[in-house]
Formats: sequence, C-alpha cells, structure tokens
Amino acid sequence: MIWNRTKFVYDAVVLATVGAYLGIYIYVAPMFQTVTRPIDWDIYKAQAFGTCVFFLLTFILCIGPMARLDKRFLPLLYNRRHLGVITCVLAYFHVDNILGWYNAFSPINRYVSVFMVNTSFDRFLGFPFEILGVFALLILTILAVTSHDFWLHFLKPTLWKFLHMGIYLAYALIVAHVALGALQSAAGPFMTTAVGASVALVVTLHLLAARKEHLIDTQQNDVDDTGKWMDAGDPKDVPDKRARIISITDDERVAIFRNGKKLSAISNVCAHQNGPLGEGKIVYGCVTCPWHGYQYRLEDGKSPPPFTEQISTYRLKLENGRLWLNIEALPPGTYVEPVVSPMVAEGS
Repeated sequence: MIWNRTKFVYDAVVLATVGAYLGIYIYVAPMFQTVTRPIDWDIYKAQAFGTCVFFLLTFILCIGPMARLDKRFLPLLYNRRHLGVITCVLAYFHVDNILGWYNAFSPINRYVSVFMVNTSFDRFLGFPFEILGVFALLILTILAVTSHDFWLHFLKPTLWKFLHMGIYLAYALIVAHVALGALQSAAGPFMTTAVGASVALVVTLHLLAARKEHLIDTQQNDVDDTGKWMDAGDPKDVPDKRARIISITDDERVAIFRNGKKLSAISNVCAHQNGPLGEGKIVYGCVTCPWHGYQYRLEDGKSPPPFTEQISTYRLKLENGRLWLNIEALPPGTYVEPVVSPMVAEGS
C-alpha cells in the first residue's frame, strides 16, 4: 500500500472522529446521568469502546454498497483497511476494560473466567454472549493482521477477498453479542433502536447494491452468428474518460473505456483487489481503479512502470455505426489497437 497525503488525511479524520466520540461518551455523557446510582467511570469506558466498535463496523459494511450506488462515496473506500484495523484495536480496549472491571476479582484467571463463569449454552436468555464476542474479536484480529498487501500477494486476491468476507460473520457475532448482552440489561430504547436501525441499514444497502449489480448481469446484448462478437451498443453511449460495463457471463464483465475518440476494452477486474475498473475513470491516460488508485494502460492492460500488474484486454470493432466486442479475453498485457470512432466528439 502506497502512503500519500490522501491516506494521511483519511486516517486523521477517522482518528479525530473516534477521539471525539470517545471523549464525549466518557467525559461528557456522565454529566447527564439521571439514575439514582451513578454508573462507574470504568463501565462508561467499556461502553464507549464497545459502541464505537459496533458503529464503526456498521459504517465499514455500509461503505461498499454506498460506493456502488453512488460514486460520491468512492473516496471512503480508498483507505477502508485502516478503518478496519482501528476498529480491531478499539475492540481490544473494550475487552481490556470489561475484564478489568467485571472479571478483575475472579478467583481464577480473568481470561479463563470468560469461558468458565457462564456455560448456559442451552438457553437463549442468559446465553454466554461473551463467547460470541471472543470469536468476533478473533476474526477481527485475523483480518487486521492480514490487511497488508503482503498477505494480498501471498494469498492471491481471490483467497484474500474470501478470507476478508469474514467481516460479515464478525458483524453477525457482534450483533448477537450485543443483543444477548447489553440489550438484555437496562439498556433503554435508544440503544435497542440504534442496533436495530444499524442492522437494517446494512441489510438494505446491500440489497439495493445487489439489485443494481443484477441489472448489469441480466442486460441483453446480441451476439453475431460466430458467437464471438457481442453488440456493445452505440459508441456515443460510452462517456468520455469513463466506461460502459458489459456483462459477458454471470461472472465476467468487460469495461469499454473511451478516451476522446478512441475506445478500448479491458477486464473489469483490478489485479490488486478485484476492484471494479469500469466504475473508475481515465487519469493521465490510464484507467484508475476507484478502490485504491491502481492504474492500467488502455491499449495493453499493463500498469505503468515501475509497477508490474496487468489485466486482460479485448478486441473491439465498429460496424454499421455499432460497437462490437470480441468476448474472448486476450492474455493479460496483450496490446490491442484502440478503435477510433469518428461519430463521437472529444470531451463529449
């Protein structure tokens, strides 16, 4: 991962927001207590870190579908991994405060007591929700440790992405941890509503994004008699510096980009993290991935030196005013002469 000013600003904003949330929860909120017996400061700290982890994880899971639904949210994707690492660190602070208060006076080791104090696995109310939190923390730790690009290259993008889909399991475990734990106490309607609304938001955004993706996958494009060339539509429908995404099969998409009057077709999948290149744009003559800024030349699918990533390219042709795409992918890095369309104006 290449560090730049944007990433420093991203992290600074995240840390400032987290710091403000924790500061308000720990130092300001206690001033407005209405309970007869004030809540101990250590409990407030544990609650502050715990709720911060939950809301951050909710936000992380919302970033992906929001970026698919509206390109204005794409900048949030840029450094999402750091957001996940910060969430994991905060989760450890939550655990430390919980163990330091509730388990500090246990006759057995406080870490061991988490697994031994409550073993009522056969009932809903009173279920040992702590175990759910432990498993969620374990998943978050694995994801944080493997978030570096070293592991991405070592495991390869497909396996790495599959591993990091574990974030959804971690979120489900945390929701259950909260529902069977904090919400069973005198949490009040606000926290119950906040948790329910957060889960509903995550589910709704994912369903909306899935619907949008389904519309792309089910679009109908004519194929010629040879079965090799697909009608990609009017070249004027491809926006300048942007792409039109064509679905070849259920799991293969091609991004047709236009740079002035020149049109080129490349794989829609970024070699870095399988990001959707077709949702990016042309910057300094190269297609730029909307996720992390990886770039590829249009004519051969190669990243500009000194980078070595490369993706598949596809052949295009113009026939009777229509743009046709050869659905057979060429080996990554294969040069293909761009198609020049006299029917489109540069910058249009």
